[in-house]
Amino acid sequence: MKPKVLIVEDERRIRELIADYLEEDGMDWCECDRGDKALDIFRGHEPQLVILDILMPGLDGYDVCEAIRAESDVPIIFLTAKSEEDDKLLGYDLGADDYVTKPFSPKVLAAKIKALLKRAETAKKALSSENDGEWLDVEGLMLNVEAREASLHGAPLVLSPKEFDLLLHFIRNRNRVLSREMLLDAVWGYDYEGFARTVDTHVKRLRQKLGNRAEWIVTMRGNGYRMKVTP
Repeated sequence: MKPKVLIVEDERRIRELIADYLEEDGMDWCECDRGDKALDIFRGHEPQLVILDILMPGLDGYDVCEAIRAESDVPIIFLTAKSEEDDKLLGYDLGADDYVTKPFSPKVLAAKIKALLKRAETAKKALSSENDGEWLDVEGLMLNVEAREASLHGAPLVLSPKEFDLLLHFIRNRNRVLSREMLLDAVWGYDYEGFARTVDTHVKRLRQKLGNRAEWIVTMRGNGYRMKVTP
């Protein structure tokens, strides 16, 4: 089955250019020119990767990225003229996997797409084989690994896919100090410059959802994080 890429870009010329390169590489694609249309197309077509402009009519790329990340770990590449460091850091914080600045090389973009798709598929297979049939219960915090569901004292925890994977890794390695690099390799599946802040953002959101269990995830200054739970 061919991988499908969603192109969200308000310039038709750029959409057509990217689509031509995707077809040459044997990929399918779908497209739209507005952020508010992107989410409907994403949910209807279930692409394996999203190329996302930032400055668009309707929702901007940051809003679209945040909405997608709430429900999916699909790789996201920002393609934009916004090249300031703060813009890039915001994109990474929201869960982007890469950031390509206009003007860009279509060949380089195509190479990044293939690399991200390969890494995502490898991580998915590894996670699937590792998690079959597993249940975890830590002092009222329960994870059904196969169903990817979590609850705390019987109340459901609504977690994004990456939040679930991060919590799962913390539980499996509780009372161990985990550096940001270790978390990147284990949860995101590969190392990428700029992702350290993404780890911090996901930990912050996870703590908010854990309520009175937030104190379990302890910041080890200069070293990373530790889930401090009694054995």
